[in-house]
Amino acid sequence: MRPKLKMMLNPVIIFGAKGLAKAAYDIYKSNGIEVFAFLDENEELHNQQIGEASVLGSPDDDGFLKYIGKKCDAFVAIEDPKYRAETIKMLLERRKVMPTNALHKNISIPDNLEIGHGNFVNAGVVLGEGSKLGNHIIINSGCTIDYDCSIGDYVQLGAGTVIGAGATIEANVLIGTGSVVLPGVKIGKGAQVGPGSVVISNVKAKEVVYGNPAKVV
Repeated sequence: MRPKLKMMLNPVIIFGAKGLAKAAYDIYKSNGIEVFAFLDENEELHNQQIGEASVLGSPDDDGFLKYIGKKCDAFVAIEDPKYRAETIKMLLERRKVMPTNALHKNISIPDNLEIGHGNFVNAGVVLGEGSKLGNHIIINSGCTIDYDCSIGDYVQLGAGTVIGAGATIEANVLIGTGSVVLPGVKIGKGAQVGPGSVVISNVKAKEVVYGNPAKVV
């Protein structure tokens, strides 16, 4: 059965108003979905226009939060993992809703794919058959995730990253632009892979590796 990846028809409120938020705006517009507003804690950005939407206020403003789960859906487009997690927690506690996915229309999605909530998947991404994606993952342009991979919550993949078949990427892993993870490799929770690295063996939790082949820094 094909996964339920069709995005909602409700307008979206995007949390954040910087680079990732602008990319999310483009994704929603590419799918014909209205972006109602942006919310950002930086008051200097308030009242600025991004495309056809404005930065109306702060992420914790009840005047805007009250619409989420009723008239609007939400997407958290904040790159800092800690702040993103705090914002998502706030949404769950105050609105009892999970952020929606931002999936660009120009991605390859197989029939047999499991995917969670709040994920950002930009243009040109290829998702492999039988792979499992958790929640709140950032997959930048041109990435390839081969078949039977497992990608944990809050993982970030830089543009052009290749994840080989059967690889496991645990939660909170950061993989730099243009890196390659060989088939079957496991990268432990909270590890970091430097840009352009080639990971040929398992990486332990919280290790930082870099190079070709990737070695502990």
